[in-house]
Amino acid sequence: METKLKVVLLSNTPNPEETIAIAAKLCYSPSDIGSLKRKIAAKDQKGFVKKLMNMGHMSPIEHASFTFAVEGISRACSHQLVRHRLASYSQQSQRYVSEEAGFDYVIPETIKGDEDLEQYFTEFMAKTQKAYNHIVKKLNRKGINGEAANQDARFVLPNACETKIMITMNARELLHFFRQRCCSRAQWEIRAMATEMLKLVSVVAPVVFAGSGPACVSGPCPEGEYTCGKMVEVREMFKAIGP
Repeated sequence: METKLKVVLLSNTPNPEETIAIAAKLCYSPSDIGSLKRKIAAKDQKGFVKKLMNMGHMSPIEHASFTFAVEGISRACSHQLVRHRLASYSQQSQRYVSEEAGFDYVIPETIKGDEDLEQYFTEFMAKTQKAYNHIVKKLNRKGINGEAANQDARFVLPNACETKIMITMNARELLHFFRQRCCSRAQWEIRAMATEMLKLVSVVAPVVFAGSGPACVSGPCPEGEYTCGKMVEVREMFKAIGP
């Protein structure tokens, strides 16, 4: 059956912008950690963190990390996601989790909007489910059970198959991720996921993620002749994200 995107911010570094401020000031301060922490806790650090971001002093923001749980994305989307290497991932296994009861899947909007295409798509998913179950049962009869059967039957499962994944990224990597994946040139599914992630982190670290999003939000479009040509609309959309 069709599934829908869901993104949850499970946890993050407590007081992420305060942690970033401590990391940055530690580089230049003779104070011990305890004194530095008390000084920073006693003062609003928004101005300092903003100055830090404007200076491009990015290494301190790596000390703030964010963990998300995502469901309702396709394997096609997760294959793109894990190309971002400075992150940690835990993904639902198709080896240890059987799909015999019925796998969920993602239908692209271009297909969903066409009655004939959508019917063809869903019928194909049903045929794939039948093929998967047939293979599992045949392997079971040969004495191949559990994950040993699943790991071979999964070869027929499509990229549309829904997956669940946990993601942990630090703030610096998230800024890069948003720059790449919130862009209109990114694939629609990972763009939707990235945008939801940005909305969530903008609440807990508003200064760090102010002006975040695709590259054109804070500067010129880097896509050259491949630009979407909608820079004004895109900027307005992402500037509206945040608390």
